[in-house]
Amino acid sequence: MAYCYEFKGFIPVVPEDTYVHPQAVLIGNVILGHGCYIGPGASLRGDFGRIVIGDGANVQDNCIIHSFPGRDAVVESDGHIGHGAILHGCTVGRNALVGMNSVIMDGVELGAESIVGAQAFVRGETVIPPRSMVVGSPAKVIREVSEKEVAWKTRGTAEYQQLARDCLAGLTPVEPLKAVEADRPGMAASDVVSIQEARRTSS
Repeated sequence: MAYCYEFKGFIPVVPEDTYVHPQAVLIGNVILGHGCYIGPGASLRGDFGRIVIGDGANVQDNCIIHSFPGRDAVVESDGHIGHGAILHGCTVGRNALVGMNSVIMDGVELGAESIVGAQAFVRGETVIPPRSMVVGSPAKVIREVSEKEVAWKTRGTAEYQQLARDCLAGLTPVEPLKAVEADRPGMAASDVVSIQEARRTSS
């Protein structure tokens, strides 16, 4: 189980069907929904404000979620928080994506099915409408997210929901091998691709 700490009487809540990596950290008033994936190095600090992660959401490697005292940080159902992102006292709407190494500041309301590009900086108190494509530092809405992009995002999140199930079933600490096996198999194929490839191949 993760590094999990009670703080001021609050104990993190992790349903049995949610996967939390052993090197993630959960502190205090953290409430995880069903079917979530919390990656290695993620830090969810519910010591000042409450953290709520909705059903089916994923918080990937080395993400940080925190808040000012008395303010919630929320990722709604099927939210997708990319590697290294920082969320502080904000709300990420249903089925929205926050790209790798992005920073979402206090009071931000990111609308449902929006996509925030990698390394974006979203200023505090910004309200972003649903299905917005958000990029830059400071971040700006540049257009509406297309139906194909929503489908691409939804498919990627489903892959993390499956990853949570797979990790619960069989992620096991081991000692490394000294050499690669002669018959080592390849990784299983998937229809998940980058957003750039999805745009190129969509009809």
